[in-house]
Amino acid sequence: MESPLKRTPLYPLYAEFPEARCIDFGGWELPVQFAGIQKEHEAVRTRAGLFDVSHMGEFLVTGRFAEAFLQRLTTNDVAKLQDGQAQYALLCYPDGGVVDDLLVYRITNDQYLLIVNAGNIAKDFEWLREHLIGDVTLEDRSDALALLALQGPEAAAILRGAAGGGFDGSRLAPFHFAADVLIGEAKALVSRTGYTGEDGFEICVAAEDAPQVWQALLAAGKPHGLVPAGLGARDTLRFEARLPLYGQELSRTISPLEAGLGFFVKLDKGDFIGRDALAAQKAGGVPRKLVGIEMIDRGIPRHAMAVYADGQRIGEVTTGTQSPTLKRNLGLALVDARFASLGTELQVDVRGKMLKAQVVPAPFYKRTPKE
Repeated sequence: MESPLKRTPLYPLYAEFPEARCIDFGGWELPVQFAGIQKEHEAVRTRAGLFDVSHMGEFLVTGRFAEAFLQRLTTNDVAKLQDGQAQYALLCYPDGGVVDDLLVYRITNDQYLLIVNAGNIAKDFEWLREHLIGDVTLEDRSDALALLALQGPEAAAILRGAAGGGFDGSRLAPFHFAADVLIGEAKALVSRTGYTGEDGFEICVAAEDAPQVWQALLAAGKPHGLVPAGLGARDTLRFEARLPLYGQELSRTISPLEAGLGFFVKLDKGDFIGRDALAAQKAGGVPRKLVGIEMIDRGIPRHAMAVYADGQRIGEVTTGTQSPTLKRNLGLALVDARFASLGTELQVDVRGKMLKAQVVPAPFYKRTPKE
């Protein structure tokens, strides 16, 4: 019987890994793990991991006024981009809540590629379509393209091997990309970006080329200890690096300023949707802040658990787990700004028990650049 869930072009290859376990992730049948979350997490931190992130959305924005359109829709300053550069940005509602977070790639001054979250593809496309201006074309390329993420300290060496020495990713600066990189017989757009806190690359290819590119990367990565990695490790890795997940650290009701992403909100670039609300929030003092917390009592903070201070509920956990790298019970929590200072003692309601925690610095993990 055919699965009601969507599948990426790489789905048939999961069968080569007997321990792979798939879950329903926003309507997609995706691997939560291939051989174990802890093993895959550790591989990315110490060697390299390869992720299938082909469920992500890709939109092409073209036309004479493409830059002006994206300036109006996104929080970051698109005008700062040169050809071959990418930036992280957010789409906001007029009240400052977040439609989605995304990557903007400038191919030329009238052609941009947007990478958006899988669960928001339809919503984002409609939001952008509603705000189109003259001489701008918006095209959803999500089904035609696949995306792989090669992450970890060995990523550059593996990519060099897979590209047959014809491309040296170590020369690509962070948030820059190269088009038409040959990996095997396939042409790929390769960017030095990622969602793990490690060095690495995201590789965009035609959907039909994804299986051969996946195989080429795994073969080149074998001597470097490369392993396929699933959504479970992707989540624990991004959490340690304090990278936000839409629906948890960002949402319709959580602004970029509350999530600590003010660096990507350029209030001085000119008008954009949400600017007035965000400027007012900044001027009046951001009411809630995303903080790192560590459990003092034994227990693990989990998403949506209530957080208390001085006997009152002051927020909730957005993400929490036992950190695979640090072996500490850590969380990110959105709390009343009055209780956001480092060292503040809090309580987390863990299944009906009020357990002690305290505010600690985040990100919890920062990579040491390779020599």
